[in-house]
Amino acid sequence: MTPQKTYRLEFALLVTVLVLCFFINLSLGSISIPIKSIFNSLFGTIENSTWEVIISDYRLPKAITAILVGSGLGISGLLMQTLFRNPLAGPFVLGISSGASLGVALVILGSGLFGGFLAAVLISKWSIVIASSLGSFFVLLAVLAVSSKVRDTMAILIIGLMFGSITAAVVSVLSYFSSAEQLQQYIFWGFGNLSNLSWSELLIFSIIYIVGIVLSIASIKGLNSLLLGDNYAKSLGLNLKQIRFILILATSLIAGTITAFAGPIAFIGLAIPHLTRQIFKSSNHKILIPAVFLFGAIVMLICDSIAQLPGSDYTLPINAITALVGAPVVIWLLVRQRKMMF
Repeated sequence: MTPQKTYRLEFALLVTVLVLCFFINLSLGSISIPIKSIFNSLFGTIENSTWEVIISDYRLPKAITAILVGSGLGISGLLMQTLFRNPLAGPFVLGISSGASLGVALVILGSGLFGGFLAAVLISKWSIVIASSLGSFFVLLAVLAVSSKVRDTMAILIIGLMFGSITAAVVSVLSYFSSAEQLQQYIFWGFGNLSNLSWSELLIFSIIYIVGIVLSIASIKGLNSLLLGDNYAKSLGLNLKQIRFILILATSLIAGTITAFAGPIAFIGLAIPHLTRQIFKSSNHKILIPAVFLFGAIVMLICDSIAQLPGSDYTLPINAITALVGAPVVIWLLVRQRKMMF
């Protein structure tokens, strides 16, 4: 680790890029809005009433959601990669996404078991959010219960993967007995969506997100100790069960909430921590957590801007864009560096 280096220039540059990407994201879409007009609108000057509605009711909540999703998934991935000492670990490795998918599948794919009116009532925006949250929550309870009984960290990783396999199997059974319309609706949810949140929903999302981030920041010392091995961490007085519980809880709160409100968004949680390590050349989490926050937010804003297909009425699935844009960058960085920092 290199705690003596503060990386002030790098952080200043990242903050500048984030602000630039934020305004560009607000500017682009089916209707192009000048950045100057966006700036004026945000600070109380109304130039065009139509633009004002587009910015305040649609693009601004979407841009904020992109920042929360990108930064949250990046930090969750960093926590899991450090906890499990596994470069392939991500925010959904504990089965959180699978639990959310099962909850949504029970509402969408299982709605055919009920009457037409009841099914229409069940399949609503809030019912899908609640079902996704409950699915993530029950998987979280199961993982936390297991983590309190198991000493081996890798065993928790395997158990999380098994929970994912079980929920995937149940979803497959539900899919087999579902109609084409139900399957299409479930697949569309799986594409991920940043533009569905109202201000009230974004407030709830933000509160839970902040709780997860605060837990992550409070765990910085423990995260740095884990890098040196469990035995060394114990010799420093670290309570392994406690730090493991906090990291799993923080990841579950952040990743579960993101999945509930924005759908299962892949790639970001796995790749952003590696991208940050390659650029910052540090394993100190006091540096990595804010850096991952900024990188994740920037990458998600860029991906969302591309997905909007500026000048077009079409919007591409955000899941597809995150992988198509991000994966080649990570491959190039790893080939250029010839090794993976961890």
